[in-house]
Amino acid sequence: MNPIPSHVRYLTLRADSLMGLFRRLDAPARRTALRALAESVAEHGGDSAARYRARDGDAADGLATIASQAAQLGWGDWHLSRVGDDELQLEVRNSPFAQGYGAADEPVCAAIAGMLQAVARLALGAAVAASEHECAATGAAACRFKARRIDAG
Repeated sequence: MNPIPSHVRYLTLRADSLMGLFRRLDAPARRTALRALAESVAEHGGDSAARYRARDGDAADGLATIASQAAQLGWGDWHLSRVGDDELQLEVRNSPFAQGYGAADEPVCAAIAGMLQAVARLALGAAVAASEHECAATGAAACRFKARRIDAG
């Protein structure tokens, strides 16, 4: 893993420019590329989530801080909730990924799923699997995600 840089750079990029890349891929390549994006965000976003948590303490596992940062970074309006000891759920309204992609047959907010995986790993203290099960790009009212401990069954 790369060392955490002392200064993390963020890139401002139109969502439709980024998501247009995925729209141009055939379905198998698009699924592979979106999965790779989710994995990369889970890795690198985890570094950011850990820094936010260290900076702001452990209040509610830092979930409020993460939701606030997501909005500030333009990642939509996040509502994170814990379901027992094994699961986090996330509802996102105004996802830039869904809006940037446009109408889709499958969920396209892989970057958010990756960030949820990173956040849930910290909050639940275990390996997790995260997925998007509803997406505004497919016609849902909001994008909805779940992250569940892998050893929870």
